[in-house]
Amino acid sequence: MKGKCSIRTPLGEMIALAEQDELCGLWFVGQKYAPDDAGDWKSDQSRSVFVTLRAQLTAYFAGQLRAFDIPLATGGTPFQMAVWALLRTIPSGETTTYGALAGRLAEQREGRTPSAQAVGGAVGRNPITIIIPCHRVVGANGSLTGYAGGLDRKAALLSLENGGNVHYSLR
Repeated sequence: MKGKCSIRTPLGEMIALAEQDELCGLWFVGQKYAPDDAGDWKSDQSRSVFVTLRAQLTAYFAGQLRAFDIPLATGGTPFQMAVWALLRTIPSGETTTYGALAGRLAEQREGRTPSAQAVGGAVGRNPITIIIPCHRVVGANGSLTGYAGGLDRKAALLSLENGGNVHYSLR
């Protein structure tokens, strides 16, 4: 059964989608690549996965949670799923680059190196923002680039994960 709920966060309203008890979508309202309409998804604020999600997001934004424990069902192409799996290995408070992710994928695929742009495309279409931490990927020179939820949110998330002590340049 498909369900949806809205969640208020310090960075704006979010929409979450779940099938059964697995989270399959989490976006900021108006975020690039977010579905325009959840169609036949029934509003269900009390679904257990949404209760857990709200509690974990509250703890995350309070600086009390560094890793999420929520069952996920992302869908996507095999390439996208491989990129999203790598994103989940980036520790809270750390960043990596699109090129570094491409290199790690090449190691997994025995030499087939995807372009940093292809990796960026998959990162940008991440259907479960924050939980799958696409905000931890930065440009080759360390600058903030490409976040479907907006660069201001990306900077805020990275700052939160670094105890509010790091400021990133928006280039």
